[in-house]
Amino acid sequence: MSADVHSRVSPAVRETPPSDDYLEREIPLSADALELAAALVESPLGIDGGRPHVVYENAGTWSVALGAIATVTVTRTTVDARLGEKAHTVPWTGSPLPAVDDLLARIPVTRWRAYGWAGFELAYVEAGLPELVRDDTLLHLMVPRTEVRLTAGRALIRSLFEVDLDIAESLLTDHKSPSRRRPEPLDVTVADADAYRESVRGAVAAIRDRRLQKVILSRVVPVPTPVDLVGTYVAGRRANSPTRSFLLDVDGVAAAGFSPEIVVSVDAERRVTTQPLAGTRALVADDGENDRLRSELLADPKEVFEHAISVKVAYDELQPLCAPGSVNVTDFMSIKPRGSVQHLASSLTGTLRPGVGNWRAFAALFPAVTASGVPKPAAYQVIRHHEPAARGLYSGAVVTVDADGSLDAALVLRTIFRRDGRTWLQAGAGIVEQSTPEREFEETCEKLRSVSRHLVPAE
Repeated sequence: MSADVHSRVSPAVRETPPSDDYLEREIPLSADALELAAALVESPLGIDGGRPHVVYENAGTWSVALGAIATVTVTRTTVDARLGEKAHTVPWTGSPLPAVDDLLARIPVTRWRAYGWAGFELAYVEAGLPELVRDDTLLHLMVPRTEVRLTAGRALIRSLFEVDLDIAESLLTDHKSPSRRRPEPLDVTVADADAYRESVRGAVAAIRDRRLQKVILSRVVPVPTPVDLVGTYVAGRRANSPTRSFLLDVDGVAAAGFSPEIVVSVDAERRVTTQPLAGTRALVADDGENDRLRSELLADPKEVFEHAISVKVAYDELQPLCAPGSVNVTDFMSIKPRGSVQHLASSLTGTLRPGVGNWRAFAALFPAVTASGVPKPAAYQVIRHHEPAARGLYSGAVVTVDADGSLDAALVLRTIFRRDGRTWLQAGAGIVEQSTPEREFEETCEKLRSVSRHLVPAE
């Protein structure tokens, strides 16, 4: 691959790090980690400094990436990277992910972690269907200049520059919670209603013609007034119970979300996990009604079928990647609360075979079967036909990947998006042969309320 790489010194003037490894400082915390993560991106290290940022919550730790000292971007034809003072362009065919892996290995700092996003349309090129791609950027990763990892009672600050350690420590130790406006809910029952129901009818017809078994179709709800994205993230996270959460502004894409499931996670010991969720009922304030809805969900043949085929696909995707006998369904069809809804949930794990890396695992499981369909290539065709705009980040992934081979990818659902002057919400429903347009539309409303109830108006 090195023969295809064209390197040149970037014309941009950049600060040169004094070291090839991160400086570190650990300090005690007394304030709430969620509030501190918000404060960091609103500080001169983040938004006000004009720098890209990503907040990623994983298993009780909020990691905050601020500024970029390296970037890797996938377009329809090339993988472009800026690594320190040099820029690289790698043409790709087939899959861009081997080039991504190769370029990340060239990052001129040790112990790095890259943060970013993968758009849904990346799946089209991985499936050999590049003609379906409408969005130019398919993946964007950045390695931060400064990174802060926040847990209960402590913070680890990492930066290539001593001055950033000082600024971050001052922000964390002197933090005072700002006054934020109250959320103003958005009605999600009107936008795209008739068109969505008609799309469901078309998808059911395709399923009855045996073109596929399941497809997830989504609808878009515009947000007509300016929104405080950071305030919405804080308010929404307090009201939701996600598997992962995130707040980002990278490469022109901004979003705040509360992911109900991961696409894939690979740890440093090469253990791979995926967690499909499929099958939905509302989650309300009345415990008795929630119990009734839970029982209804577990007994609904349509929902159980939808979930079971999703688990089967995830199992089949893991098998070629993993050592013989290592793939297991560790949790099957339990109920997980996720903000305004409750889902049927399962978890599958395995151990990667020798020679199978984290990006190959990502490629096999992306996009989540619960956001695409069964079989996936046929579902892509139906999605492309019925959804007028590219999905982009919606039902793609927010990703972290580490120098030690760890990778974590959160499914981008329950999210507010901002791009090119537009702000919107988006949600879908899993359609099988037994689906009805009214119920699938109702399900999208139930999911949208995980975010629509917590929109904080901009000042």
